[in-house]
Amino acid sequence: MDLGIKGKVALVAAASRGLGKAAALRLAAEGARVVICARNQEHLHRAKQEIETESGASVQTFAADVSDEKQAKAFVDFGMESLGAVHILVCNAGGPPSGFAEDFKPDDYRRAVELNLLSTIVLCYAAIPVMKKQRWGRLIPIASVSAKQPIDSLILSNTARAGVLGFAKSLSTQLAPFGITVNAVCPGYTLTERVEELAASYAQSGKGTADDFFTKVQENIPMKRLGRPEEFAQAVAFLASEGAGYITGIALQIDGGFIKGLF
Repeated sequence: MDLGIKGKVALVAAASRGLGKAAALRLAAEGARVVICARNQEHLHRAKQEIETESGASVQTFAADVSDEKQAKAFVDFGMESLGAVHILVCNAGGPPSGFAEDFKPDDYRRAVELNLLSTIVLCYAAIPVMKKQRWGRLIPIASVSAKQPIDSLILSNTARAGVLGFAKSLSTQLAPFGITVNAVCPGYTLTERVEELAASYAQSGKGTADDFFTKVQENIPMKRLGRPEEFAQAVAFLASEGAGYITGIALQIDGGFIKGLF
C-alpha cells in the first residue's frame, strides 16, 4: 500500500530509541525525508545509522531536549530550514518517573508537564504556521494508555498525558479547515527500553522481580503479550498518510485491548 508520503518532510522528536525511533524508521522506509532529535548526541548518531541501514534512506539529526522551549522550537526550525518544509510532526518525549502520589511534590508534576504536555504544545505551535501555508499537515502527539485509563504507579504520566489528549482534540477542530489533521496515539505496554525501566523500578520496590512485572502486565492484556515497536510505528505511518486525511481528533489506542472503556 502506497501511503503517499514519499518526499514528505517528517520530524520525529525523541527518536534515539523506543517508539520514537520505530516511528522514524517506518516513515523513512515509506520514503519520507526524516529528521530526528534527541538529547544525547551519541545515541542520536547511533539511531541515525541504524535507521539509514534498515531503511536505505538518509536521515538528518538535531540535538535537542524538547522539554526546553527554545530547543524544541529550534528543532522544528531546523527541519524547515534544512529541507524546506514540515509535513509530518511526531511529538514525543521520554516518560516521567513512575511512582504514587506520596512519592512526588508539585515540582515533579511541573517537570512532567514540561516534558510531556508543554513540549507537545511548543512543537505543534512551531510547525502550525508552515503547515497552514502548505494547506497540508499531520500532527501526531504520542501520549499513552495512561491518559485514558490511569495506571496507579504512573501518576505523573496520568496527569501530564491526559493534557496532551485535551490539547490535541481541541487543536484538531481549529486546524481541520487547513487540511491539517491532529491525532494522538496511545501506546500500551510495548517492548521498549521505557518498559524495561518500569520493570526495574518494580523490582527495586521490593514487590517482585522484573519477570513478575512482565507476567503481571501481560495478564491484563487480552492479547497476553506486549506490543512490538514496529506495530506501533505502522499505525503512526498510516495516520501520517494521504489515506488518513479524513481522520482527525482521535486518540488511537495501540494496546492489545488493554483499555476496557468504550471511548
